[in-house]
Amino acid sequence: MTSASELRSGKTHRDENFPVASWIIHSRHRALILAFYNFVRTADDIADHPTLGERDKLDYLALLESELLGRGDSQPEAVNLRRALEQRSMPPRHALDVLIAFRMDVTKRRYENWDEVIHYCRYSAMPVGRFMLDVHGESTSTWAASDALCAGLQINNHLQDCGKDYRDLNRVYLPRDALAAAGASVEALGRERASASLLQCLHSLAVRTEVLLNESKSLCAEVRDLRLGLEISVIQAFADKIVGLLKVRDPLSETVHLGPVELLLYSVGGVASEMTRRAVGRRPVSKPAAGA
Repeated sequence: MTSASELRSGKTHRDENFPVASWIIHSRHRALILAFYNFVRTADDIADHPTLGERDKLDYLALLESELLGRGDSQPEAVNLRRALEQRSMPPRHALDVLIAFRMDVTKRRYENWDEVIHYCRYSAMPVGRFMLDVHGESTSTWAASDALCAGLQINNHLQDCGKDYRDLNRVYLPRDALAAAGASVEALGRERASASLLQCLHSLAVRTEVLLNESKSLCAEVRDLRLGLEISVIQAFADKIVGLLKVRDPLSETVHLGPVELLLYSVGGVASEMTRRAVGRRPVSKPAAGA
């Protein structure tokens, strides 16, 4: 059997819409985070592989899971993550959850409603945020806000890539009921420009995604680790900007990704915003004068 590494698309953590183990995160965490990312990236590339059949994809995902759990040493990404987790005495629960999403990608092409999309995000995106929180020793009470942020990021990505996903993979994450309510067809995703009805659907889904992102804005204040808080603030800034673009643009014909200059500007803005928030939060409150 070919190693899963040989099926990689070539995409790395530097190609994502969000920072992965950036310079903001403490160096002691980066090796583990990158091991997790490489495992997830490999599984994702297998699920999206253009020539592998469904059975082969599921077999490779099963092999990655088996070796992550210690049954074999032939797949470097699984072995590396297993060892990195063992060094920190962390279970593989979040990586196992993500594999559920990739199996869904192999076998499920359409989503009936918003709840089904959120269920997919429960396994495709939310475990990533929970993993990051666990790495930093944060409380599980932070998971609700993190789940909202991760789901928002995932749906942003679905909207950005809706045409590409349909053309290349015949996979549509836009809910059938949302398309029907707007009078749009799945086939419209194959065109160079969105029809008026499809654009209405896409913009309405972006509005729903914005609600999720608003629900996540307490997360920075909930985490104790300064560096993680800064990273979250940067990610939130990226997500807010992208959803703003998705509310007004056509992802089939217009750019809805951030360029290098925008990424830098929003990174600086996110860091500055969180540093200011934390500085104000630590500022001592003046006591009223005696007799006042």
